[in-house]
Amino acid sequence: MTPRLDVVGLVVSDMAASLAFYRRLGLDIPAGADTEPHVEATLPGGLRIAWDTEEVIRSFDPGWTRPQGVDRIGLAFVCDSPAEVDATYDSLVEAGHQGHLKPWDAFWGQRYAVVLDPDGCGVSLFAAAT
Repeated sequence: MTPRLDVVGLVVSDMAASLAFYRRLGLDIPAGADTEPHVEATLPGGLRIAWDTEEVIRSFDPGWTRPQGVDRIGLAFVCDSPAEVDATYDSLVEAGHQGHLKPWDAFWGQRYAVVLDPDGCGVSLFAAAT
């Protein structure tokens, strides 16, 4: 199977302010989520949007710094298995794309990796850990 786009992730400095903004745009975001470090909502058609605080990002990428401009948006592609995360990451790096975070078993129950697209934007690859 080919990896498919599943999640659009936003890194936020103020979760409550960000969720309030997107609620005003009509997104159905769980009530009481304003103090959570990670929040997800499913969009019509099944695509998900997720918000993570800067602290969550720094928890697994200690060198991360707050970007300037619009670089807070990240794309995440779901894979069928942890092995597919590894293989897809390796394939992209071998094709000349820069790996940012090698595949690892994340504390939230996924195999996870990040590769940079040609413009330097992080693109995540993930699968449920089995």
